[in-house]
Amino acid sequence: MTTRETTETLRGWFTGRLPQDLFDAPPEVTVDREEITVIGRIPEPETAEGASAAEKAAAVTGRIKEFRERTRSARVRVAREAEHEFGRKVSWWVRCGETTQPFTTLSVPVMTRLKQQDRQLLDTLVDAGVARSRSDALAWCVRQVGQRAETWLADLREAMRTVEQVRDAGPDLG
Repeated sequence: MTTRETTETLRGWFTGRLPQDLFDAPPEVTVDREEITVIGRIPEPETAEGASAAEKAAAVTGRIKEFRERTRSARVRVAREAEHEFGRKVSWWVRCGETTQPFTTLSVPVMTRLKQQDRQLLDTLVDAGVARSRSDALAWCVRQVGQRAETWLADLREAMRTVEQVRDAGPDLG
């Protein structure tokens, strides 16, 4: 099954399995080898006319906290079922207005081999206080690339989807 098909299957499964009134719209679902991330939209709270930005932000924070506490048991039940069914951990995020808040996330160790020059770069980041450890420094570097190369990464992902489509349309060699 391709990544796209896996994501579509999971999105459909969660859309059908989650309580109907949990989110305002079908959930967004992303997946990798270890984790399924479910992002649901909830309604923004109504605030008084002329409310300040601080008041609106506090209302959104309160709405997210209330939603998290109220839906915890339902989300845990669905996550356990999905983890058993699909062999991946489930992470929950919520979107309220312009705010996206993770409830749970998974940090997965990734083994890599680095040459001395690359290790020295990580050590410089640690020595400068940018990161607490080589692991944190490497994660910081990955985030920097992700933030600064969004267009390039989007093009790369689109090219990968095209390769999957061409591969799927090819002859069955099995």
